[in-house]
Amino acid sequence: MRGKFGFDPYLALIVAAAQFVVAKGASWGQRFFREPLDPYAYGLLLVGPLAILLHRRFPLLTTAAALGACDLYLAGGYAYGPSFISPAILLFLLVTRGRRAMAWFMAGMTVLSFLSYAWLIGNRDLFHSVWILTFIMLLMVVAELVRIVRERRAERERVAEEEARRQASEERLTMAQELHDVLAHNISLIHVQASTALHLIDDNPDHAKTALATIKTASKEVLGEMRSVLNVLREGAPRSPTAGLDRLDDLIERSGMDVTLKRAGSRPLPPQVERAAYRIVQESLTNAARYAPGSSVSVRLEYGERELAIHVSDTGATAAPVLSEAGSGNGIPGMRERASALGGTLVAGPSGTGFQVEARLPLPEETS
Repeated sequence: MRGKFGFDPYLALIVAAAQFVVAKGASWGQRFFREPLDPYAYGLLLVGPLAILLHRRFPLLTTAAALGACDLYLAGGYAYGPSFISPAILLFLLVTRGRRAMAWFMAGMTVLSFLSYAWLIGNRDLFHSVWILTFIMLLMVVAELVRIVRERRAERERVAEEEARRQASEERLTMAQELHDVLAHNISLIHVQASTALHLIDDNPDHAKTALATIKTASKEVLGEMRSVLNVLREGAPRSPTAGLDRLDDLIERSGMDVTLKRAGSRPLPPQVERAAYRIVQESLTNAARYAPGSSVSVRLEYGERELAIHVSDTGATAAPVLSEAGSGNGIPGMRERASALGGTLVAGPSGTGFQVEARLPLPEETS
């Protein structure tokens, strides 16, 4: 029953107990001018708690029944007080459960019935009528305030959940991009070196050994980087970047290409810029190995006050590309997305006989 009706059974039990206790006290205090309690009075007092129990399924009917029982209780001459609890609770529930129009209609009916009863028994005091109206209005205003607070809290929770889902989605996209870059670079490198080893294994075993050693190192590296990327799925795993510019020398050494690295200036970089810059250089080297084997590659990093400029260019292929047919087409768009995500730009295209990638990533102002 709790799953279907929530807190209603407990609320009904509390209201029933409260009405009986208040009825006993009020009946004793008003014993000289009100009727004593009898089974009929107790039956009327039970209508309200039963109405609360069934309120979710029959909101209007149960509220009207509780109000009618209250009127009959008063008309029976019983003590004032206990019969007012159930109608007040039901009006409050109507508002907080979103049935505002019904709640205000029933509030008006409650005021009308109470005023009508007062006039029928000869109590036509204006102050008494104002007090009834004020009490009902105060009850409804409090209910409306509670409803507003609940709705705002629910809205904040909804926005927080949407933000959490958005962040999770962005993290998944980041992981997918990381995995793409890691796999594309290392698998391309392994493929190139494997092709080289196959060509040289008979005529130049020493160079074939070097290619196989590079394959071993690259395969170990790709496993390590994949483990670092996937570790973010584990609870409590560190979320440090899996790659940074301090690892460029290792990246260049593993590439097996003729690469020249130059740095203009130096300064600490935010982790996300470090990661994006490393991946852009990595993808550029992957493209050079894939489409321009045998070329010389130049990598230049310029550390400015407001941006990091990355220039990667090659001199063009001196041998037939061995992987041109295997390209995914996601390399340059992926680099451009990384730059755009940080508010930067990336331009890639032919340059002379070769190809050039130029990226500019904004940097925060240095603090002294």
